[in-house]
Amino acid sequence: MKNLRSLLLLLAPTLGLSMAHAQEGHTDIGGPEGLDIFEELNDGDATEVVLEPSNATWDVNDSLTFIPGYDMYCHWNTDVLFDRVTGSRLVAHDTLKLLLGAHEHDLTMPCAGEVTSGYGMRKGRMHYGVDLDLETGDPVMAAFPGMVRVSKYNKTFGNVVVVRHYNGLETVYAHLSDRKVEPGTLVEAGDTLGSGGNTGRSYGSHLHFEVRFLDQPIDPALIFDLKNGSLKALEFDIHKGTFAHMAAAKAAAKSSQSSRKYHVIRRGDTLYALSRRYGVKVSDLCRINGISERSTLSIGQRVRYN
Repeated sequence: MKNLRSLLLLLAPTLGLSMAHAQEGHTDIGGPEGLDIFEELNDGDATEVVLEPSNATWDVNDSLTFIPGYDMYCHWNTDVLFDRVTGSRLVAHDTLKLLLGAHEHDLTMPCAGEVTSGYGMRKGRMHYGVDLDLETGDPVMAAFPGMVRVSKYNKTFGNVVVVRHYNGLETVYAHLSDRKVEPGTLVEAGDTLGSGGNTGRSYGSHLHFEVRFLDQPIDPALIFDLKNGSLKALEFDIHKGTFAHMAAAKAAAKSSQSSRKYHVIRRGDTLYALSRRYGVKVSDLCRINGISERSTLSIGQRVRYN
């Protein structure tokens, strides 16, 4: 690692890399979700930033040598969080075995808080990571060694950092109050990436933490023992089934949404009238619509009753 760091320091002006090492820092409540949020997370038509030389001395072999996972991704984009094209490169019928570490404790949990919201369907939408409880200002640490690919503000994720690791996995750390690293920064497991916060589309201080491979989300609970802060295994198999449950959840959500029934509020409508009309308890109407019995119904408002 030290030799690699020295070489990158020498090449930093050519690469446009920030080589300041991450600060040492060993010391929920809601977040982005959606069936398809690539456009929202990518802030529109962002320009791809690829490491290219200012002279003829840098070529693809250098990228393969110095950029983690370059042989898998074939790019180094420091602006766009997730890329549809990269995700389509997954080979459906092959199994790829990823080495996670030599020991089950060869990682650092990003923060010490408990899981407040897991991976999967949440309020009818897909939640692509886990939410970990923390206080604003708590250090957020890199899970594995790697290189920072993205460090920016995003309207959904707030202050967000994406780290590319040497086995091809990427980890995402969102809703930070501040960021202490820049694209190109080399980090070790346990290095501080920023401070916990409540930025972006978030409802209370927490860390939204994701694991991705070729831009496809993986349930962090498949890799980490989130309660004990250790690896579940030293190796992880990537195959078609790894993402099958996500596809099934999306299909179930779409099916559920298509079967929902709504009443459009007209003059004189009340929750009690709707309860009698559709045979649904007032308390259930309130629960599924996120309202209270004292809520004022507006003409034209859609109230779900199943």
